[in-house]
Amino acid sequence: MIDAGHLLAPLLALHERIRDHVLAQCRERAREMAVVADASPGGDTIYALDRVGEPALVEGFEAIARHEPLRLIGEGLPEGGVVLPRGAPERDCRWRVLVDPIDGTRGLMYQKRSAWILTGVAPDRGGDTRLRDIVLAVQTEIPTLKQHLADQLWSLRGGGAHGRRANLTTGASEPLGFHPATADTIAHGFATVVRFFPGARDVLAALDDDLAQLLLGPVPPGQAGCFEDQYASTGGQLYELMAGHDRFIADLRPLVAGVRESRGLPRGLCCHPYDLASALIAEEAGIELTTPDGGLLDAPLDVASDVAWVGYANRLLRERVEPVLQGALRRHGLLPGPP
Repeated sequence: MIDAGHLLAPLLALHERIRDHVLAQCRERAREMAVVADASPGGDTIYALDRVGEPALVEGFEAIARHEPLRLIGEGLPEGGVVLPRGAPERDCRWRVLVDPIDGTRGLMYQKRSAWILTGVAPDRGGDTRLRDIVLAVQTEIPTLKQHLADQLWSLRGGGAHGRRANLTTGASEPLGFHPATADTIAHGFATVVRFFPGARDVLAALDDDLAQLLLGPVPPGQAGCFEDQYASTGGQLYELMAGHDRFIADLRPLVAGVRESRGLPRGLCCHPYDLASALIAEEAGIELTTPDGGLLDAPLDVASDVAWVGYANRLLRERVEPVLQGALRRHGLLPGPP
């Protein structure tokens, strides 16, 4: 495994600069942040807020790349990414860096919830480079303006998950530990089947109800057996699993593509690889990340692939929930095979 440890400090510093720049722009231009900047077909809508972090991102990676050329790939950048430093031969690239400058734009631009800066660094294997190749990941919180604490997380493959919590008022920081839930049930915990956007939410909700019924059995009148949190940020969802707030999350949006097509609807907005750029941190923290059929979570290092994923807070919970989830998916026609 190629050592990427020397890139950690400059990446942490770059994330902090981007965070501070975005927060400053939100203070000065709050009413402009929700303006649509680019709604071209083929990708997520780009809002004015998304554009705020891009110059600082490219400038920062330009400085890092002066010592080791790299290809920067991410939302808002040209298709195929950019080689930095500019003018460097592509053959000299040592790294492929997958970024999402602001994951959770919609929540932050309305000052509802934190967004996150996500970065994953992999040795460059050209177009064959994948999420599983990432050896260094950094994830930094961009809090709402009324919040003075912001978390930053990082991992080198095989080195565990690490974090710190910064006080943006005083500049002080303290270590941040990870305590994923240890429960082997979703009872009285947060368990979410993602359905952020219209189009096939009824199918996903029916699956969710089916799954909860099978896992919990009858719930006494007037009580709730479990809860959900539709946090519209993949990085934010992974954080909630690592923090011990959530026990189970399933983002199955790519599996309902056929349902949307049968209804005459276009391809929906799904999770993309850059949304999972920091997934290494969650894995190093002990979170079980899989595909819906139980396979190893992986994807090309690009900006277009649709990715379905499932996160379990611990292995025992996965052993209890996974076979029930897969049976429900087959009954609802979302996975091949007998129910």
